[in-house]
Amino acid sequence: MWSRRDILRMALAAPAGSWLAHYEALAAPARGAVKITAVKALQLDFQGDGCLVRIETDAGITGYGETGVDVKMARARIGQYRLVGADPLSIERHFQSMTSGIHPFLPSIPLISGIDIALWDLAGKILDVPVCKLMGGPQRSAVPMYSHGDAIKDMSSLASCKEWAQMIREQPEGFSAYKIEPTQTLAGERGVGPTVTSAQLRKIAKGFANVREAVGDSIDIAVHCHNQWDLPSAIAVSRATESIAPLFIEDLLSNVEYCEAWLAIKQATRTPMLTGEKLEMVKQFKPFVDHQAVDILHPDVSFAGGISGCRKIADYAAMNRMPVALHNIGSLVRTYASVHLAAGISNFYRSECRLGRPGRMYEKMSLGTPPVIRNSMFQIPTGPGLGLEIDPAFMREHTPKGEDWA
Repeated sequence: MWSRRDILRMALAAPAGSWLAHYEALAAPARGAVKITAVKALQLDFQGDGCLVRIETDAGITGYGETGVDVKMARARIGQYRLVGADPLSIERHFQSMTSGIHPFLPSIPLISGIDIALWDLAGKILDVPVCKLMGGPQRSAVPMYSHGDAIKDMSSLASCKEWAQMIREQPEGFSAYKIEPTQTLAGERGVGPTVTSAQLRKIAKGFANVREAVGDSIDIAVHCHNQWDLPSAIAVSRATESIAPLFIEDLLSNVEYCEAWLAIKQATRTPMLTGEKLEMVKQFKPFVDHQAVDILHPDVSFAGGISGCRKIADYAAMNRMPVALHNIGSLVRTYASVHLAAGISNFYRSECRLGRPGRMYEKMSLGTPPVIRNSMFQIPTGPGLGLEIDPAFMREHTPKGEDWA
């Protein structure tokens, strides 16, 4: 006998599969028309947490993705997924096959993530439709983005914080939110974490107070940890920064996967909590949702399962009324994939990006018109697939000597 809760859960779950049905209907007329001929990888010189993937086809159409593994690991494992000769439009079948166990290894989700992104890019190009429309979107016309406060020279100095505040106000992107690492207030100290000292807490509190005074109330500031604190220190850091009303506090606890300590922090702080940049698939996000241990999920499309995996994570979060933000310190490939994913889900919060940095190096990856952020909003690309045309000159400039697609 079904309970009222069972019926409600099934009702909430119904929309979760509708985007796949929408995609399958769009793809049906072109099934079997194109075959994959090669899957290759390339490491660019500025990629610190992944590499690019390129899927080639017999129709001359190419799809691009970005992984969360380096090029050596990508090349060592790509062949195991046996995609050559397959129909690139069978995205869900490929996703289920790749994420199943491959003896004697567990599936490499960060590698599969990049392949999945490339398959969605390919599908959009084959069908002449943007990726977000393949998922039944767009849900919004532009995507809110946030940036980083790592250019602050000295958080202990109010004058230095005001100098940074003036600089960001003059930038054309108009970012309205920045995240800042507490360790930026502890410059010169070694071995910070997992335990925070009283002296360090005072520096952290003072540094964030200076930033808040410098930017006023018009800019949101988030506290950006890197999973370096033990439980008492995580609570202490969250409380030390509460007075500036942070937008959120990220990745506090040294245990990346779920444990009861996450719930203890949630119950001890008034600041919204966010985590997930190194978690994979629904199974690792599920306990955070089930226990309401964080306020916002934060997957990375190149680590958590690609567009397919992250969409499933977002669907599960939506069933429990939890928003989803997107971690992203990758190239334009990851950024465009994040933007399309953000445009396709109803419970999206905002996305991180590396755009707007001095020299605008990331933007130069695009051939022709570079991506534009104004008033902190990224306009959704309208071209087929990811809508990104990569500049060959940029690729040559940032490909290490002796490297090539392989």
